[in-house]
Amino acid sequence: MSSDFALIGLATVLLLGAMSPGPSFILVARMAVAQSRAHGLAAALGMGIGGGIFALAALIGLQSLLAAVPALYVGVKLFGGAYLIYLGVMIWRGAKQPLPTAEAGAARGSIGRAFLVALGTQLSNPKTAIAYTGIFAAFLPEQASASTGATVLALVLIIETSWYTLVALLLSAPAPRAVYLRGKAWIDRGVGTAMGLLGMKLLVSARD
Repeated sequence: MSSDFALIGLATVLLLGAMSPGPSFILVARMAVAQSRAHGLAAALGMGIGGGIFALAALIGLQSLLAAVPALYVGVKLFGGAYLIYLGVMIWRGAKQPLPTAEAGAARGSIGRAFLVALGTQLSNPKTAIAYTGIFAAFLPEQASASTGATVLALVLIIETSWYTLVALLLSAPAPRAVYLRGKAWIDRGVGTAMGLLGMKLLVSARD
């Protein structure tokens, strides 16, 4: 397999993985619609960096560590599941609260918080690192050079950030925001429930 073909295949699989629905998509979509475009873009960057961290972990052998220490893998999954449930509860509890103004959001430093919450959400599921390990094994040589590793990390960061940036830009437009405002309470409860269920699924999977 030529290096160019391998990178094209790798990029395609990474893009499809980024586009698959999950807590990351839910969070970026809600921030873009419920808060502002800036919050959505900050969350998109958090998702991209989180993906890059997991890609780096996969390249240096996180899967081997988790396989060697099963308790560590279980612990990470339990923490991640609890974090997603916490986010779900917070979203549900704020369902009836009015949206903050842009000035109030900036005063609270909430754009920075959007980045950190997104980063935490991306890092909440260690299966991502294991998925990256499998993908890299399929497309990269067994002994990849440092330059190849750097290229892969750049691909992950660009693809993850670009996809969620697109989500943020589309859903922060006036029409989606107007729809959200009309049904904020029910939409937030649905989002909170979905996030909580994903967290519970991760907790249950820790027993496997």
